[in-house]
Amino acid sequence: MTPSSIAVPTGPIAKGLITERRAFFRAAGAATLSATAVALMAGCESMAQGNMTAADVNILNVALGLEHEAINAYQLGAESGLLQQPVLNTAVAFQTHHKEHRDALIATIRKMGGMPVAEKPKAEYARALNAGSLRNQADVLKLAQRLERGAANAYLGVIPSFGDKGLAQVAARLAADETMHWTALTSAMGEMLPQKALTFGA
Repeated sequence: MTPSSIAVPTGPIAKGLITERRAFFRAAGAATLSATAVALMAGCESMAQGNMTAADVNILNVALGLEHEAINAYQLGAESGLLQQPVLNTAVAFQTHHKEHRDALIATIRKMGGMPVAEKPKAEYARALNAGSLRNQADVLKLAQRLERGAANAYLGVIPSFGDKGLAQVAARLAADETMHWTALTSAMGEMLPQKALTFGA
C-alpha cells in the first residue's frame, strides 16, 4: 500500500471520535446492541438466533460512521507527507484493520436488512478533523494515539453487556486491535508504556 492509502486523526478528531465511541458503546448503544448483531459482525451466523432490531442497525451504523472517519483520518495523515518510515507502514496496517472492521459492520447491517451509512467525501473529513493543523509526525501520532485509546476503551466497555462468552470475546478481539494500535503509536513517539496495570477499560 502506498502513502496515499492511509492517514491519522488530526486535532478535534481524536477527542471527537473518542467521545463518540465511548458514548456509542457505554451509553445507550451498549445496552441495546443485541447478541445477534455482534454474532453477525463476527461472522458467526450460527450464533445469531435472537431478534434483530432497528436499534441494533442504528447503533452499528454509528460504529460504521466512526470507522469511515478513522479510515479517512489515516488517509489524510499519509497524504500530509508528515509520516516517515517505518511509521508510515505501521499506519497503513492500522488503516487496513479499520477497513476490516468497516467491512464487518457493513456486512452485518446488510444481513440485518439495514442500509449502511455512506462514507463522506474525503474533503469533509479533512475539514472535520482539522487536517490543516498538522505540523509534524508527532502531531499526527499523538492524535491517533488518543483516538485508538478511546476506541479500545469503548470496545471494552461493551463486553459486560453480553451474557454469551463467545460474543464477549468478539468485543475483546476488537479492543485488542485498538490496544495494539495504541501501544505501537506510543512506542513510535518514544513514550514510556504505562507503569501501572489495568490502564484500559477504566
